Amino acid sequence: MPYTLYDKLWNLHEVTQRADNTYLLYIDRHLIHEVTSPQAFEGLKLAGRSPWRISANIATPDHNVPTTDRSKGLEGIYDEVAKLQVVTLDDNCKEHDILQFDIHDKRQGIVHVVGPEQGLTLPGMTIVCGDSHTSTHGALATLSMGIGTSEVEHVLATQCLKTSKLKNMRVTISGELQDGVTPKDVTLAVIGQIGTAGGTGYAIEYSGSVIENMSIEGRMTVCNMAIEAGARAGLVAYDKTTEDYIRNRPFAPKGEKWLEAINQWKDLISDQGSYFDKEIIIDGSSIAPQVTWGTSPEMVIDIDGSIPEPTSDSMKHALDYMNLESGIRIKDIRLDQIFIGSCTNSRIEDLREAAKILEGKKISSTIKRAIVVPGSGLVSKQAIEEGLDEIFIQSGFEWRAPGCSMCLAMNPDQLGDGEHCASTSNRNFEGRQGYGGRTHLVSPATAAASAIQGSFVDVREFIS
Repeated sequence: MPYTLYDKLWNLHEVTQRADNTYLLYIDRHLIHEVTSPQAFEGLKLAGRSPWRISANIATPDHNVPTTDRSKGLEGIYDEVAKLQVVTLDDNCKEHDILQFDIHDKRQGIVHVVGPEQGLTLPGMTIVCGDSHTSTHGALATLSMGIGTSEVEHVLATQCLKTSKLKNMRVTISGELQDGVTPKDVTLAVIGQIGTAGGTGYAIEYSGSVIENMSIEGRMTVCNMAIEAGARAGLVAYDKTTEDYIRNRPFAPKGEKWLEAINQWKDLISDQGSYFDKEIIIDGSSIAPQVTWGTSPEMVIDIDGSIPEPTSDSMKHALDYMNLESGIRIKDIRLDQIFIGSCTNSRIEDLREAAKILEGKKISSTIKRAIVVPGSGLVSKQAIEEGLDEIFIQSGFEWRAPGCSMCLAMNPDQLGDGEHCASTSNRNFEGRQGYGGRTHLVSPATAAASAIQGSFVDVREFIS
């Protein structure tokens, strides 16, 4: 019987089916950060339990860490609640002997950047984290899902997750992308077509020539936003690109174990003739650079487009919040801030993409602030070695330390009330980047070009 990639991963990890038609699924890797873990560890303590499998858990602080004053360590965190969460993560990891890349560690960073970077994310794994964008790791042929705090406690205690089985969806991106069109544009275009509920109840497998020709970093961007399409997980099949990415990473198998691993990983593809409950096919050559105009990722249009007429109360409300009107060209929206970072677009490939646009140019004097936040200490180190930091700084950007930063504004990196921001993050919800902030989701290339212009611009004009 032919199986999809999702079904194969499920079958490898199913422990038992319960009377209520839910399942227990074994979890190979549990990624932990400071926001959703304190209550989980406290629950373990109150119940007199300890983590079941210490080596399966890896931690790093990312949401609350400052991107400035990092040399001050914990003293650089001025919000007392934020500092308490980071300190509590330190204490819990020390108490239970859990490996942590703490605020002083050069490997610290956004959990969804650090996991793949370190080789902690390996094909065939089930991976969970108390963060919705855990779907990112599916780019490496894993079944990866975000979980809630109570589930974090359950996984710590049992190494299993109570969950329901998903249906299978395949999104095929055929053809070739135009120059200047990036994985971020691809994933926004998918959401624009199927909507933020289009993937509800599904695991989305991304396939087709566009995906096959993407780097792992690009595939992670696409899978990262599967959750924004309503899906619980996003996946890409194993191939030579996957193998080459993982080879020689710190926690990847070595020697004979490596040979054994890649022999097993080769089966992590959907079999010919396997059944998908839903199929979506998109011509990659038709995708243009994308920009969101509203307060949901599905409110997205091509860079050359104009804001549509509202057809629902939610669209009307979004236009009011964004202080925009239908018929306005996307290119006529003036920008106040630029943010390049987040678990969606803070890897070295993203920074190179933006720096290529910015090199030798200055950002507009109308931009109040432009910041670039590498996804990890090692991404930052590599970028500095390549001179990317100087390109950003000379153009007018601020070069920051690793963290989630303005993606969700849990540290001082925030928008002001009414400010418009070209952001490479994943959500444009009301207040997501600061009270009253107005977020427009774009690729790193579009963010960089728009910083120069002071308003949205077609990045293809910069590379022709």
